[in-house]
Amino acid sequence: MNYPMIFNNIGKILLVEAALLVFPAIGAVVYDENTLLSFALTIAALTVTGLMCMKKKAKKTSIYAKEGYVIVALSWILMSLFGAMPFFFSGCIPSFIDAFFETVSGFTTTGSTILTNVETLPKSLLFWRSFTHWIGGMGILVFVIAVMPKTESSSMHVMRAEVPGPTVGKLVSKLRASARILYGIYCVLTLVQIILLFAGGMPLFDSIVTSFATAGTGGFAILSNSIEGYNSIYSEMVIAVFMLIFGVNFNLYYMILIKQGKQAIKSEELRYYLGIVAASVVIIAISLITTKHGVADSFRYSFFQVASIITTTGFSTTNFDTWPMIAKFVLVFLMVIGACAGSTGGGIKISRLIILVKSGLRDIKKAINPRSIETVKVDRHSVDESVVKSVSVFFSTYIIIAAISMFVIAIDGRDFTTTSTAVIACIGNIGPGLGAVGPYGNFAGFSALSKLILCFDMLAGRLELIPMLMIFSPYAWSRKYS
Repeated sequence: MNYPMIFNNIGKILLVEAALLVFPAIGAVVYDENTLLSFALTIAALTVTGLMCMKKKAKKTSIYAKEGYVIVALSWILMSLFGAMPFFFSGCIPSFIDAFFETVSGFTTTGSTILTNVETLPKSLLFWRSFTHWIGGMGILVFVIAVMPKTESSSMHVMRAEVPGPTVGKLVSKLRASARILYGIYCVLTLVQIILLFAGGMPLFDSIVTSFATAGTGGFAILSNSIEGYNSIYSEMVIAVFMLIFGVNFNLYYMILIKQGKQAIKSEELRYYLGIVAASVVIIAISLITTKHGVADSFRYSFFQVASIITTTGFSTTNFDTWPMIAKFVLVFLMVIGACAGSTGGGIKISRLIILVKSGLRDIKKAINPRSIETVKVDRHSVDESVVKSVSVFFSTYIIIAAISMFVIAIDGRDFTTTSTAVIACIGNIGPGLGAVGPYGNFAGFSALSKLILCFDMLAGRLELIPMLMIFSPYAWSRKYS
């Protein structure tokens, strides 16, 4: 294990976080809030720690797979620990575990909260809270690769450990150029949403932080009743459409930019994504028409909530915990599968679901005819067997971690619906669950141990499991295999 190189990279990341904290600090000055000292202390702590990590120069700068996983996992944990400090220092969240939970939820774009009255937070902290979504959506390490010099060498292992999906590749030959393209698309889409929301009558500050939360598919709202508080069909539809946009693989947007739109539209994952959205909207709307609402309102609420849940954003415009059982079942299904690979959304990812289903069908065919040669194909291309195996391992590991988490959290004595959906919501980076953690609930009532378990689930879900599991493995810290 190349420790000097690991600490050097972590130091760079902490310095980047210090620079990003300048924005909410400026907000504290603009709005004349007493949170400036909290941000200043955090920036100072990050700067000192970052420089100390970079003090010893690494002789070898190549990043191998093991180092890549460790850098990503430790960076996200440290970013969350330091990112919690403004909440804690300001006294707005007096428990550091609660502040850590809120920050982990922000960076991992989960959107689960321990706050019972979010409106009481100063605007600078509300900005930082939503800004963590935007930072974590595309990935802070991808951002570092995009803006820092001399980050090309072997950085693919870092990008692979942070970017969601069964496979990760470069858009162009240079990795740093690929990262810049991704962030360029991300920034433009965020800006367009801010303009559309502001043009529709939403205050500028609200438009900015809501767009941050939408872009990162995080779902931190600055009103206790989420998007419902704006009572604007226009804003709901803009947000819903952009949630779906940010749930699409960003590689497809690049293909459109280079005039390969027809090929992008033919993406099998995109077709399944839109098909699942359409089917879910219709099923839920029909269930609402027959029990609660008229046709227009049923489709309105159904479309927004399906977009919010499948992209794992977690915004709400109504209390879907009161919906019919079939509607809640569909939402839980969407919570598990999540959005497309290469998007800012969480969950297992639709591409993995496609591979799982096709590999299962292939195994059935081979059982019937053992001599047949069958391959799993996506977009008419054969999927490498190593990818098929990794998807199966991912799914199994995902279920095991979720089951163990539910078992430990059950010690709190909560009902089954609350306990199970709290874990699903956190490991899938969704935000709200059902029961006490539904759209009108929060996670404040869980014990400190349960909150830490859920923090692990959020980080594991965002980083696709392996990096977080790697740091607990003796193999990761062994010099034998460096």
